[in-house]
Amino acid sequence: MAIFSVYVVNKAGGLIYQLDSYAPRSEAEKTFSYPLDLLLKLHDERVLVAFGQRDGIRVGHAVLAINGVDVNGRYTADGKEVLEYLGNPGNYPVSIRFGRPRLTSNEKLMLASMFHSLFAIGSQLSPEQGSSGIEMLETDTFKLHCFQTLTGIKFVVLADPRQAGIDSLLRKIYEIYSDFALKNPFYSLEMPIRCELFDQNLKLALEVAEKAGTFGPGS
Repeated sequence: MAIFSVYVVNKAGGLIYQLDSYAPRSEAEKTFSYPLDLLLKLHDERVLVAFGQRDGIRVGHAVLAINGVDVNGRYTADGKEVLEYLGNPGNYPVSIRFGRPRLTSNEKLMLASMFHSLFAIGSQLSPEQGSSGIEMLETDTFKLHCFQTLTGIKFVVLADPRQAGIDSLLRKIYEIYSDFALKNPFYSLEMPIRCELFDQNLKLALEVAEKAGTFGPGS
């Protein structure tokens, strides 16, 4: 069981915090000799497999790392342009890790805004007044859980469908937000959360939730 990610969305629908805790991706890492027997193309600032499937590598998979160095978009973490690097015979043999493309920062902002709108639509569609909006969405691979505070801040957790104790975790995250963000004299409401103590305590809460499945009275 696992907790995949946490999103905090302000009352205007802006993403003010996001943490990827665990991302289960179908990844494959292979060592290649020159010439590369896969066709790679640049799409939406990502280097993707356009043709050729082998050993768990699929069309649509992105280049995630080269020789153990993470790839961010079209560049490696140390500044090399991926397609240019892989086009140079002198760089072979080379180890490449492929997997599902990671969401960019802009995509996460857009998705947070879209969920904010869906939450509002859910409230308006209710036949009864005072609906809480969307509290959970379920797929075959994850569940999305949402808790909205009285001030309109939304805490969203994506977790394994079998993960227990998410309601308690959401309220624990709200408690951490109140203690380490709202009480921080340098934090401005509705703005991105950049607080080391918030990060540390949130990660600890996620670890506890994954191991115990729930929070006791003294958590």
